[in-house]
Amino acid sequence: MTKIAFIGAGNMNGAIISGLIKKGYDATQVIVSNPSAEKRLALHQKLGVLHTDNNIEASEFADTIVLGVKPHLITAVCADISKHIDISNKCFISIAAGCTVAQMQTSLAKPCAIIRTMPNTPSQLGLGVTGLYSASGVSENQKLVAEELMSSVGIIKWLASEDEIDNITVVSGSGPAYFFLFMEAMEQQALNLGFTAQESRELVQQTALGAAQMVVQNQIPISELRANVTSKGGTTNAAIQSFIKDGLPQVVTNAMNSALHRAKEMAQNS
Repeated sequence: MTKIAFIGAGNMNGAIISGLIKKGYDATQVIVSNPSAEKRLALHQKLGVLHTDNNIEASEFADTIVLGVKPHLITAVCADISKHIDISNKCFISIAAGCTVAQMQTSLAKPCAIIRTMPNTPSQLGLGVTGLYSASGVSENQKLVAEELMSSVGIIKWLASEDEIDNITVVSGSGPAYFFLFMEAMEQQALNLGFTAQESRELVQQTALGAAQMVVQNQIPISELRANVTSKGGTTNAAIQSFIKDGLPQVVTNAMNSALHRAKEMAQNS
């Protein structure tokens, strides 16, 4: 069984560790490193994983090293690990946004396997989407380990090029916020119609949950699901026609293109 080190005990690393152990991975083969004790001790007590405050100790223990630190720290962490241990047979998996494979390779300064991933926040509930891109020199076994890690918190998609990280970011990475904004607007109008704050929240969240489950459980086009709810001349049709008249489809396209443009700017400036 592959030994895995998680550098950082933040929400995403914590979710992946939890998902992995719940699926039967041996907790004694997992170590989490974090400078402050509270989060890593909580993971140790809840899941039985090993823990340390030393990134070098964790990295030396492991075959696979999951980098779950903030993006602006990742190159320094990579350089420190490479300076102190032999990384030639190790695989580094990044879950940090904005840090490219080339930047990690420069910081590590020695040949090794690198996989870049882009999970989204619903991964914290096991309902995530993760895009994965492997640099050259990554073995099939290392890819399988990455698949096991990220599929423990949702579905995965391997990407053919690193540029596609930006594409999946604007669809599933940023996507939850798009839905939250729409839900906010619905919640506000429910309040305007006289429902209480609790009632408005419950009505909107249950409607959103039900709609999502209908998409999951009915393998027909989403456009058809929408049409099935939209009786000609009815109330839903009036709302849909208003959305279309006000340009909602184009608004969504423009927003996602703006996100893509910003993602590419960030990659160039990092």
